[in-house]
Amino acid sequence: MAGLTTHILDLTHGTPASNVKIELYIQCDDEWQLLMSTVSNSDGRIDKPLLSAENMISGVYELIFHIGEYFQSKQLDLPEPAFLDKVPVRFSIADTTAHYHVPLLISPWGYQVYRGS
Repeated sequence: MAGLTTHILDLTHGTPASNVKIELYIQCDDEWQLLMSTVSNSDGRIDKPLLSAENMISGVYELIFHIGEYFQSKQLDLPEPAFLDKVPVRFSIADTTAHYHVPLLISPWGYQVYRGS
């Protein structure tokens, strides 16, 4: 099923990352247009796709994950300012009939992203 989804896993605690603010942008010419802002649920996912099949268009997108706020809420002993605050993930959608899943694995010191299934 076509659409765009995401999932955030907290590698520091070995749990899904809940209550992480996520913003989705699309590039329009030289500007970025905010398409939506949401928050991850208790499973580190969002309750509905970021883009449904009907809203999929070819283009360049950016997800911004607000992980600094997330780790600050966990009351870890971290420096101020945090090493990572907002994690941008820029990617392209070429096939509007495909499912794009963008998982993010996070810690206060690093992250990994890939195209999932």
